[in-house]
Amino acid sequence: GVPLADLNEVGRLDLTIDGADEVDPQLDLIKGGGGALLREKIVASVSGRYVVVVDDGKLSPRLGSRFALPVEVVRFGWRVHVAALERLGAASVDLRVDRGGAHVVTDEGHLILDCRFAGGIDDPPRLERELRGLPGVVETGLFLGLASWVVVAGEGGVRVIERPG
Repeated sequence: GVPLADLNEVGRLDLTIDGADEVDPQLDLIKGGGGALLREKIVASVSGRYVVVVDDGKLSPRLGSRFALPVEVVRFGWRVHVAALERLGAASVDLRVDRGGAHVVTDEGHLILDCRFAGGIDDPPRLERELRGLPGVVETGLFLGLASWVVVAGEGGVRVIERPG
């Protein structure tokens, strides 16, 4: 019974409810494990309230310490990004492939590089800026400053964490 709408027609959303792969104490997120990071970030950016629902295993003291950071890149020249990502601190960079070994392709036809950072990401806003400055990087899985609330389920029940301000 929930009506579906075309984002091009509505332009703005009152509320979006979504999951995340990792959440830090500032309610910044890593998303993109399912491969739709570009579309999900577009939706999050036009949402009045962006609510994230996770289990307590997704909470992390530092982004990138539990989950690889997905980076969506165009197909042309994708390999040149591996060295650039390593220069930016990635300990390893892997092209995402499916169980059969084929490249995972996003809804928009791009590839995903999964980047692991030893000990996590030192400065997520800086990394986001530097990644977005690389030609061919379409989007990153860093969702910074977007979540209004995070609903966390765990053995002790459910709690809601609200972004200050």
